[in-house]
Amino acid sequence: MMTTQIYELAAQVGAALKGRGFSLTSAESCTGGWIGEAVTAVPGSSEWYERGFITYTNAAKHEMLGVAEDTLKKFGAVSIETVKAMVTGALAHSHAQVAVAVSGVAGPAGGTPAKPVGTVCIAWGLHGGEPVAETRHFDGDREAVRRQSVECALAGVLALIESN
Repeated sequence: MMTTQIYELAAQVGAALKGRGFSLTSAESCTGGWIGEAVTAVPGSSEWYERGFITYTNAAKHEMLGVAEDTLKKFGAVSIETVKAMVTGALAHSHAQVAVAVSGVAGPAGGTPAKPVGTVCIAWGLHGGEPVAETRHFDGDREAVRRQSVECALAGVLALIESN
C-alpha cells in the first residue's frame, strides 16, 4: 500500500536524480517491485527511473543480475554480499547511474535464528563506485516489514545522491 511518506520520499528521490541528470534502477527481492511502484507513482518518473529487476529467487538473482552462485550459496540471498552484487548487476544491466537493491525475510515464515523475520539487507551504489550496504531489522507483519524496507531503501537513495 502506498503511503504518503513513501510517495514523498519517491518524489524527493526523483527531484534529486533529475537535478543531477541521473537515473535509478532497482533490484528487488522481498519488496517484490514496491520500490518500482513507488517511484513510478510520481508523475514524470520516466525521466529518472530507468528500470527495475524483480529477482525473487536465487536463480533470478543469478540469471538477471549476475550474482555469483557461490555468493548465494556461501552467504545466502539475505546478505550484505548478495545485495552489493545485486546493485553491481543492476548497474551493469541498465543505463542507470544509481542503483538500490533489497533482499530480506518479510515473513511470516522463513526466518532462522541467524536471520529472523524482519531481517532485510539493503545496498545502494553509483555507477563506477563501490556499493554500500546495511542489514536492518524491522518489526511488524509482512506488509510492515516490506513497507519499512521500501522507506529505508528510498531514504538511502536520497542520502547517496545528496552526498555525491
